[in-house]
This record gives sequence, structure tokens and C-alpha cells, in this order.
Amino acid sequence: MNFTEFHNSWFEIGCFSIYQVRATIPGFDKNNIIRWAKKGYLIRLRQDWYTFSEYRQIPNASLYFAGKIYSPSYISLHTALNFYGLIPEAVTSVNSITTSRRTRYINDIGCFTYQSVKPELFFGYTPKTLPGGKTYMMATAEKALVDLLYLYPEYKTQEDMLELRLDYDYMHKELNLDLIHSYLNIINCKALTRRINILFKAYNL
Repeated sequence: MNFTEFHNSWFEIGCFSIYQVRATIPGFDKNNIIRWAKKGYLIRLRQDWYTFSEYRQIPNASLYFAGKIYSPSYISLHTALNFYGLIPEAVTSVNSITTSRRTRYINDIGCFTYQSVKPELFFGYTPKTLPGGKTYMMATAEKALVDLLYLYPEYKTQEDMLELRLDYDYMHKELNLDLIHSYLNIINCKALTRRINILFKAYNL
């Protein structure tokens, strides 16, 4: 199989593992993947996971890759907050939540970081769809805030909360406070509830 044939067969799935290829194409030589990556046709996302170089130019493809190369996981924290327009700063890495161990991957697409939580905290995400139909999991805006204050307890005063520079209009017009309270009831962490209440006071909610 030459690269053009491989490209035509696999490009639409976005990213793939060597094991997927070998399971689909019996006898496939994984050295082809390594050789094509060296030529710049493919990008290595992590060990044994690759995508095509064209995906560097496709907006938000990294959000899709994040859930594929490390599973289970969903997009959250600063990446989700930026997605919803809650924070003004551009985010340089894709931040995800996982029940597996904490890890990070850096490749030619970007930086992918994964923060670990207990399985009972792995909820509060919904599917999002990229042009072309590829789906990935993204925290709700409310869960992204809860995840942030759960994993970063250093945010503990009103001044700390204001330093997040959360969008005032979003906080007052779109943020679902009842949903946040339902999340807090599930998590049942007094320290987290205290930090959320400080957040509410800082933004006059």
C-alpha cells in the first residue's frame, strides 16, 4: 500500500493508532507509518497514535484528538472556559479531565494535558461536533468552573476569583447556577462549595 492509498482510506477518521491499522489491514508493516511520519506526511500525536499533516490547518481538530489519544477524557478547565467565552485569554494547550493517571503530550499539533479525578467526578460533559461530523466531549461551562476550583484550590479569595477575569455578562446571563449547585451536591466537598460561594460573591451572583 502506498501513501496515497492509505491517505484515501484513513484521512476521514482524523487520527488512528498503529493497532487499528494492523487490525484492519492484515500484514500491514508499521514501518510504513514511521517512514511517512519522517517524511512529514503524518504527525505523531503520542506513542503509536498519528494524524495526517493537513489536520494542522483544521480549526479545533486538536479538541477531537484529545479524546481519542487518551481515553476516557473530556475537554474542561481553561480550554472549555475559553470555548464558551468565559475567559479572554487564548489557551495554548488543550486541557482535559480523565479518570486515568495525570499526563501530558506535546506534538506538532499542540500540547495536551490531562488532569485526573475520581470516577465519581467524571460527569458534566456533552458532545460537540466539528464540521464534517467528528464529535468530542466538552464540559459544560458550569462543570468547567467546578473542575477548575476543585483541581486548583489556590483560588480561595475573592481577589483570586477576580483574577480569572471571567466574563461578567456570561456569568449573569448564561451561567446556570442551579446546575452548579446540582454538581456540588453530587461531589459533596465542603471546601469546593466554599470556593464556589466565594466565586459567586466576587461576581455578585
